[in-house]
Amino acid sequence: MLDATLKSQLQQYLGMLRQPIRLIASLDDSDTGVEMRSLLDDIVSLSDKVTLDTTGNDAHKPSFVVAREGETQGVRFAGLPLGHEFTSLVLALLWTGGHPPKVEADVIESIKALDGDFSFEVYMSLTCHNCPDVVQALSLMAIFNPKVKTVVIEGGAFQQEVTEREIMAVPMVFLNGKVFGSGRMSVEEIVAKLDTNSGDREAAKLNAKDPFDVLIVGGGPAGAAAAVYAARKGIRVGVAAERFGGQVNDTMAIENYISVLETDGPKFAAALEAQVRHYEVDIMNLQRADKIIPAEEPGGLVRVQMANGGVLQARSVILSTGARWRNVNVPGEQEYKNKGVAYCPHCDGPLFKGKRTAVIGGGNSGVEAAIDLAGIVQHVTLVEFADQLKADAVLVSKLKSLPNVTVHVNAQTTEIKGADGKVNGLKYKDRATNEEHLVPLEGVFVQIGLVPNTEFLKGTVELSRFGEIVVDAKGHTNVPGVFAAGDCTTVPYKQIVIAAGEGAKAALSAFDHLIRQPVVAAVSEAVTA
Repeated sequence: MLDATLKSQLQQYLGMLRQPIRLIASLDDSDTGVEMRSLLDDIVSLSDKVTLDTTGNDAHKPSFVVAREGETQGVRFAGLPLGHEFTSLVLALLWTGGHPPKVEADVIESIKALDGDFSFEVYMSLTCHNCPDVVQALSLMAIFNPKVKTVVIEGGAFQQEVTEREIMAVPMVFLNGKVFGSGRMSVEEIVAKLDTNSGDREAAKLNAKDPFDVLIVGGGPAGAAAAVYAARKGIRVGVAAERFGGQVNDTMAIENYISVLETDGPKFAAALEAQVRHYEVDIMNLQRADKIIPAEEPGGLVRVQMANGGVLQARSVILSTGARWRNVNVPGEQEYKNKGVAYCPHCDGPLFKGKRTAVIGGGNSGVEAAIDLAGIVQHVTLVEFADQLKADAVLVSKLKSLPNVTVHVNAQTTEIKGADGKVNGLKYKDRATNEEHLVPLEGVFVQIGLVPNTEFLKGTVELSRFGEIVVDAKGHTNVPGVFAAGDCTTVPYKQIVIAAGEGAKAALSAFDHLIRQPVVAAVSEAVTA
């Protein structure tokens, strides 16, 4: 089942097991069942600390549980955990076998403290790059708290189940039979959602922190670069991020970051965080800024109020809050979100195998999405508002060579139609003739650009008519001591490499600002804080 290279790598990992584990399989005669038996045999052959029990009789067949020796409960994988999920399988084996996870100790304690009956089912696809984080988070919870049960279900192996539960986006998580959430979630987010008192505790932790020399709000490429450049100056640096890595987490292939030939978003985001932590920066995850309060006097402290009520203080602040997918804002979009309306073709494309889909947007993202989907679905209809596609010529040429793609330019999307809780069509208007058209289909992927995450700054920091933070060539905003960088600013070309460069520039500008502040003001502020 596994090739020689994977076997060699897996054998090295299994050498880290500290205690014996057992794989309890519930198999059948399907092709997936045969492949699963082969996979399990391979795993067992690589370590004397792993045994196989084929007497399982779970309702999900084929499936297997990774459990400690002498126990029957653990993480259950229904279907083959290969592709992006192979790492999830390896981690489940290691954690169950006693190898410590690379997770903060307080997170583990929060998992152990959860009290209740938590039965999770997470549906994933093997091509989904957002799924592993959720799978690994719920696996970790099941391993460290016996009150948590986790079943990881590969949608391709259980298509009837996927259809019956109307799952049209992954990862999709059910808790005790009811929808818990969809999309990328970290273990901290899941625990916080279950622990209703976590917000107050987090706010108290933030309030107790000493003022920072530089506080960065946002943890994408701009925020990470700013943190590294600021920390290398030997000053106190903090990063408050809603999700470290930002949009990068949702990016599949990165092939244009200088010196990195090819990588994917989650790997790149993990590398960003690792480098920031190397400089002992105080990273505060799951923190969404709610308000910024300028310093009352030159050299004073800027305050950033977070959504949980906590307040952070700093001598300078760098805003790098990034951007998010723009909604098309037509009837049906919100109603059928995750019921046929999707935003990530890499994640959700496989769920529409053999079906009809549409892509809204003719820029690089939209055309790339259409090309990607064309290899999976029955037919793709691309709808572009302008009178021509805006994507690079090489992408347009590739798109036009595909036999199962139809392109409509000068077309305004007017409605996403549906029935029985899921999408069944898309309406658009020909802008040249005003004629209305209805395209029967099962899925719509929205790819029309980004909107900056700056709503909380209105009335405090100058914003452009597009909601971008207005900055000068050095990253200064109109508020003294407050700088900005990345996709949330007026700097053109929203690219990872540009965001990183702007983050570095903002950090250098912030440091320059700090060294020019009156010493008396800085000392006075520190004494009264």
